Amino acid sequence: MMPLRAPVMVILCAGLSLPFFQEAPMKPVPEEAFYVAGYSIRTNNAKEASGQGVIGMLWQRFYQENLGAAIPSRTDSALTIVYSDYASDEKGDYTYTLGARVSSVDHLPAGITFRKVVAGDYAVLPTDTGPLVQVVQAEWKKIWAMTPEELGGRRAFVTDYEIYDKRSADPQHAQVEIHIGLEPK
Repeated sequence: MMPLRAPVMVILCAGLSLPFFQEAPMKPVPEEAFYVAGYSIRTNNAKEASGQGVIGMLWQRFYQENLGAAIPSRTDSALTIVYSDYASDEKGDYTYTLGARVSSVDHLPAGITFRKVVAGDYAVLPTDTGPLVQVVQAEWKKIWAMTPEELGGRRAFVTDYEIYDKRSADPQHAQVEIHIGLEPK
């Protein structure tokens, strides 16, 4: 779902005007709860930005050891990242789970954890298309700077998630969809 853009006019000194587009506030999307099974780590944004992060190592292990193949009951081929168990806000620790949507969390193999993505309203933000790591990091920086009015509500800091589907198959020309959980109104 692409954010809506509203035309705005810029008045130039010479009296001419040119249209440009300004982001309209997000319209929250109601979503049902679901489960993601995968591999979890505990981290925070300061650690990830310092060069001592663990998210990149988790992704590397995930692909090198083909860990996705061990996740049973997958509902689709997409990878889903869940941010959960927030200590506070974007400055605190959180659990990062790299996995897939599943129809059941019963009988998961050793080493596989799961997270429930709670039902509620979510702001849905697609990244730009480009190098995978760069577009995801750039979109999170935008999200951290957004006001509740721009986001369509206050962040709940319960569960947020990212979807890596066919749009992110080429890591040099990727687009990821980020879903930000909002507080109930």
